[in-house]
Amino acid sequence: MDLPLRIVFMGTPDFAVPSLQALIDGPEQVVAVVCQPDRQRGRGKVLSPPPVKVLAERHGLPILQPDSVRTEVFLTQMRELAPDLVVVVAYGKILSESLLQLPRLGAINVHGSLLPQYRGAAPIQWAVINGEAETGVTIMQMDAGMDTGDILLIVPTPIGPQETAGELFDRLSQLGGAALVTAVEQLKQGQLPPRPQNHALASMAPMLRKEMGHLDWNLPAARLHCLIRGLDPWPSAYGFIDGTRYRFFSPEIVPVRPADPPGTLCRVDSQGLLIATGEDCLLLRDIQPEGKKRMPVAACLHGIRLQPGMVIT
Repeated sequence: MDLPLRIVFMGTPDFAVPSLQALIDGPEQVVAVVCQPDRQRGRGKVLSPPPVKVLAERHGLPILQPDSVRTEVFLTQMRELAPDLVVVVAYGKILSESLLQLPRLGAINVHGSLLPQYRGAAPIQWAVINGEAETGVTIMQMDAGMDTGDILLIVPTPIGPQETAGELFDRLSQLGGAALVTAVEQLKQGQLPPRPQNHALASMAPMLRKEMGHLDWNLPAARLHCLIRGLDPWPSAYGFIDGTRYRFFSPEIVPVRPADPPGTLCRVDSQGLLIATGEDCLLLRDIQPEGKKRMPVAACLHGIRLQPGMVIT
């Protein structure tokens, strides 16, 4: 009978949690979990553990939270753990060549795109923003580059026409955990030959910036539809009406030629805000007035005066 692999798991946010849970539930041995240090969160600046740490503590796993993974101290700790494999899922820091070469099976990564497309920090959001019909997860053998390693396994999935980045994020995190278990088993049996990426087809997915959410209504409704979904839940799309900032959600393309200039409220009712764009109109069903919670437009209209002819800037 094969001995279980000794695995060190490196991950930090929610996206990594299903992958760690899948390994815990599987036949291999997670000998330690590495995540980033606790951070201050929320308005109260409360020191909070990352989601991966919470799960690891629940299962009594050893936890390392180094400020840097590029120190001799951390490398020594890893040598003492003697891992057969390092699994990395959204850890958030670049690993050294020495660390990648330490396990006999190397280090593998769960990435939320169909590599070589969308390398970088925000592959899920950019796939939605750019109107892709399909994405997926890639299990990759890590090297010293940014998501440039050989491909071990790809699992594609369609992107729903109304799916937001947040919804897709949750779905891919689960898909990634299932794919990881398959990949580890096949890797252990020597049945997962690596395939080099075609670097000529590579595209990047840089971190999102808050200012990306300020909508330009001269764009076509189809483009705005993708952008609003891709920025939901963060940083979210927004605009200003009479000096008040509103965040916008749940868009729907309405294929009619607007008679009003882009950004004009053409209709305001319980169905939502119908807004003129550079091509067609856009219906927004949910909004979030500044300082308030997200709500359906119908609920918002009970206390806020919005009417046709107003312009979103």
